[in-house]
Amino acid sequence: MAYEVEAPKYVRLAQTLQRRIEDGTYPPGSRVPSENQLVQSFGMSRPTVVRALELLKRDGWLESRQGFGTIVRGRPEVVEERDRRGRAALERDESQTPGRLVHVGVVPAPQRVASVLGVPKRTKVLARRFLVEEDGEPIELVSSYFPVGLAEGTELAEPAELGESARAHLESRKRVRFDHVTERVSARLASQDEAGLLDMAEGGPVLSVLVVACDVSGEALQVSDVLLPADRQELEDVYRLN
Repeated sequence: MAYEVEAPKYVRLAQTLQRRIEDGTYPPGSRVPSENQLVQSFGMSRPTVVRALELLKRDGWLESRQGFGTIVRGRPEVVEERDRRGRAALERDESQTPGRLVHVGVVPAPQRVASVLGVPKRTKVLARRFLVEEDGEPIELVSSYFPVGLAEGTELAEPAELGESARAHLESRKRVRFDHVTERVSARLASQDEAGLLDMAEGGPVLSVLVVACDVSGEALQVSDVLLPADRQELEDVYRLN
């Protein structure tokens, strides 16, 4: 039997504020109500309001400006249209990608994943881990996580390579729609397991790109942690000086 769990209060509040941004109640450039006003309007605690605002800032809907308060940025630019790393994680067809599927199963959600999914730490999620190779050399380890309820009725839990991207599979099987993507890039040391799969020294540096794919309401449908050996990466950015 499948059970539906209501989203946490701060997620529901963030969704309500996001809808008000989308319908023009809070237009781009305007200030959102203060924390005190939101506490009184919605009857929620201050920590709940703060978490909701932080969630909207993280996803690019709001920003803090010194001396002005919290400002509406508007709908975030769709990252999947401009960031190849995030888009590749969503669009990858495992059966057509050099590499191998190294793990499929239900696992406790890592802390970072639980945070963006809006669930308690160690909540069970479905994980798929794929090792991408180039000329026989491992170059990327992608661990994708999905809410267990969302994965029910799909082939995501099957220990076989998908013949399409996870995004396409979910959109066709579950009638959901991916709307926007956010990314967080950080650096850390590889675990023993990660180092072994990536053919690098244990404790070597890796770049982690946390790719969070959401529907229009801001609910996370897929979270992918893309690990890249730091010594095999060359990052370049080009920008215009005004």
